Amino acid sequence: MSSSRVVAAPATVLLSAALSACLVAGCKDAAKASEQKASEHATSLAQLVEADVGEVERGLPAGATQLAGLWANGADPQKDLAAVRAGLRKIRAEILDLTKAKSTFFALADAQGVAIRNDLEQDVMAGQNVVTIFPGLKKALDGSFATTTGLFPTPAPILPPDRDWMAAAPVKGAGDKVVGLLLTGWTFRRFANHLQESLRHDLQEQLFKAKDTGKLPILYVAVFDPTGVYSAPLTPPVNDKALADLDLVAKTAAGPVHGVVSITERDFGWAAIRAPKLGADTGVAVLRSEI
Repeated sequence: MSSSRVVAAPATVLLSAALSACLVAGCKDAAKASEQKASEHATSLAQLVEADVGEVERGLPAGATQLAGLWANGADPQKDLAAVRAGLRKIRAEILDLTKAKSTFFALADAQGVAIRNDLEQDVMAGQNVVTIFPGLKKALDGSFATTTGLFPTPAPILPPDRDWMAAAPVKGAGDKVVGLLLTGWTFRRFANHLQESLRHDLQEQLFKAKDTGKLPILYVAVFDPTGVYSAPLTPPVNDKALADLDLVAKTAAGPVHGVVSITERDFGWAAIRAPKLGADTGVAVLRSEI
């Protein structure tokens, strides 16, 4: 008479399989949680971008009005660079929106768009036609506030590559004639760092208020446009590549997007959203992974 026998798997094997299944499920759950949070972060950062650019939109025209005195009674600012620099520092100190602005510089240009002086110790802009370099600022020479993006020339290539956001407000003299331009701006990577630090600060505040002793998640923020992805300094290059491979410009054309991506064997929730104030087809992206 034949008989069949069921052989039970050793308890250790069953336990190992169960633990593996739990770990896989846990990782998937954590990744989905990161994705949801990254989406929320991207939305809040897009709002922060609006506020940051709003400071420049309000403050720069006010500063241009204040600096019009440098042309008073036929004066030529080119002949008093110390007064130009002092004026630039004064508007930054006295106009609240400019005090709060994330700008890395303020500069004055003449009626052709040629930079006269900026407020930094070393002035690499003086003598360069900023409007030729950034054609999108031409509207300011015609009398209107303008913003654009591009790349300011440097003696050597910038590594890793970066991009500049620029704004200009016309300085008007007698008869409402444009006599010069007030300029300001920041680099994409510097701005991404500001967004990243703001996000981390907000999350740390939330933990503190909730009396939560848990660790912050791993977070990275980047600015993207058709030319590439620009993360905050010290971000691993593989992160930029992973975001670039997602083709964020195309994916965000119809609205905010999010998902999960694996980078160096760690799952990150990612999200991206357009930020039109920074430029056409431009936006912010967030990577988040739970610890």
